[in-house]
Amino acid sequence: MNIKYYPLINRALKLFKIKEKASAKVNEKDKYFDTPFITISREPGSGGAPIAKAVAKKLGFEFADNEIIDKVAKSVKKRKEVIKQIDEKARTGIEDIVHSILNKDYVDETKYTKELFRIILAYACKGNAVILGRGANFITPFARGLHVRITAPYEVRLQRAIDFEGLNKTKAKEVIGKVEKERKDFVKQYLKKDISKANSYDLTINTKYFQVDEARDIIIEALYRKFAHYTSIKK
Repeated sequence: MNIKYYPLINRALKLFKIKEKASAKVNEKDKYFDTPFITISREPGSGGAPIAKAVAKKLGFEFADNEIIDKVAKSVKKRKEVIKQIDEKARTGIEDIVHSILNKDYVDETKYTKELFRIILAYACKGNAVILGRGANFITPFARGLHVRITAPYEVRLQRAIDFEGLNKTKAKEVIGKVEKERKDFVKQYLKKDISKANSYDLTINTKYFQVDEARDIIIEALYRKFAHYTSIKK
């Protein structure tokens, strides 16, 4: 996607005031958000990523996940691997100072979050995109997109990590716990929100009972219902 940083995006970023007021709302009636988008939040092991990809493929929407990392890396002029290490992770002020001294490739939290928010807003502004994770439902105008949470019982997610990632039970518990905490802390620190609050989403899907294609179709139907007046999204 050739992203254009519309004036709206710069105005939105000023509202955020990284960390303290990152949850401030963009004007939801702004003309730039004229095409809907989808944000998908997910618990580790719930199947959120394959579901998001399936939704994007069926709708012909742009899929934004690793693409976000690529654009942040390019914007801050750092290697992709450097951005991956800090993606969707909270940091303390002490960590930021220590790493900035010891690691010449380190990206401070203000620069990282500013570029992250800018890029997510750009995807939302263009529309016809599925944005995965990174608190995108809190960054973008709620009324202008469909916001989805993918979840599953802990034991189901644990077994999937064992079956599909080839991890033993102890390692699977460790990985799920670590990723879950990182994502929750990231949203809490930079957006002042609780990622698990049900009213932060239009739709929550428990994938214990739905396969990828079934969850995909539920999300697409929800998009059509929320944005019935946007005929352009219908195939």
